[in-house]
Amino acid sequence: MKRPRNLKKKLLLVLFGLLVGLLMTEVFLRVIGYSYPLFYTTDYYRGYALRPGMWGHYQREGESDVVINSEGLRDREHARAKPADTVRIAVLGDSFTEAMHVPMEQTYWSVLERKLQDCNAFPGKRVEVINFGVSGYGTAQELMTLRQKVWDYSPDIVMLAFTTYNDVYDNSRILSRTQDIPYFFYRDGELVYDASFRDSRVYRQRESKLSLLGRWFHDHLRFVQLLHSIQFTTRLRLADWRKSRAQRHAPAQTNPAGPKAPLTANDIGMENMTYLEPQNENWLEAWRVTEGLMLKLRDEVNQRGSRFVLVTLSNAIQVYPNEVVRQNFMKQLGIKTMFYPNQRLKDWAHRENVEFVDLAEPMQVYADKNKIFLHGFGDPGNGHWNANGHRVAAEILEQHFCQGR
Repeated sequence: MKRPRNLKKKLLLVLFGLLVGLLMTEVFLRVIGYSYPLFYTTDYYRGYALRPGMWGHYQREGESDVVINSEGLRDREHARAKPADTVRIAVLGDSFTEAMHVPMEQTYWSVLERKLQDCNAFPGKRVEVINFGVSGYGTAQELMTLRQKVWDYSPDIVMLAFTTYNDVYDNSRILSRTQDIPYFFYRDGELVYDASFRDSRVYRQRESKLSLLGRWFHDHLRFVQLLHSIQFTTRLRLADWRKSRAQRHAPAQTNPAGPKAPLTANDIGMENMTYLEPQNENWLEAWRVTEGLMLKLRDEVNQRGSRFVLVTLSNAIQVYPNEVVRQNFMKQLGIKTMFYPNQRLKDWAHRENVEFVDLAEPMQVYADKNKIFLHGFGDPGNGHWNANGHRVAAEILEQHFCQGR
């Protein structure tokens, strides 16, 4: 008769110890300032978006205190009504533009805003740059952002910051293999918005009451944030391991003396396929959709009487400050230049009468001349722009707007 009572006491002691341990962990994490906030929420038109009013310390790559304003922008508060003496520049982009990796005052759009205040191109005007960038966005989501958010602020200039590293395949459901975001596809020669993501399992789970409850616990408990961080990091490392394993076990050429088979994503990685001319129907269609989406952006901006500017950003290898490393990379891919996507977009912009700025080549020149890494933090030369990368990008954009070059 005593055994159940003793077992109950033991279970209560275990539960009490667990609660004390969790409480001590929670206090410790708060004391050291640890946080892993959920900055994103579902969005009916774009699949997901930044959470209005969210704040926290970002430290996955680089480090910064991040605040999302009341309208869901990684930016300070902006009045929707544009002051009469103001020129507004709206910036569309992905993680390079969202730029949680550096403090807001070091982002290229923030530096650019300060630099343009005395620009001769806007005499007597105050320049206001508004950041609409969201990590992971492709051109489809950026077009929907233009329609759903940007026009509320009456911009004079809309700047599309295009990441050649992944934006092309992000616009293809087949290549990106992501089901919980919108896409556009051609039907009878017209681009059609595909909202089927709303029926995807991932999207529906994120909209569920259970997910909302989990989000509440995540927002209020640091040890839950720690567990989520461990899960996220483990998933990334597992994905990297699978990718590396697939490349190691990729089938070798059976006839080295004969014609080489086209390289695939399994051979060199999906992100490196962008340096090659399209070699199959999926990539041809991804480029076709991408260019079609940019035409829609241009046309809708022009119809509103605003100015559209396409800007191609740099990829880490393009501006790696060591020519030998870059040459080895090109040799591995069998290419003569790593600026294929930039040149293709430049040619497209010329044909379609689109204002164009390429950052990659001048940033490479700067990196070589100054022997400086423009990408990377703990792993220099890899990843997103560091503070130097943002600064140099802003300086090149300043020259374009203020000096016309």
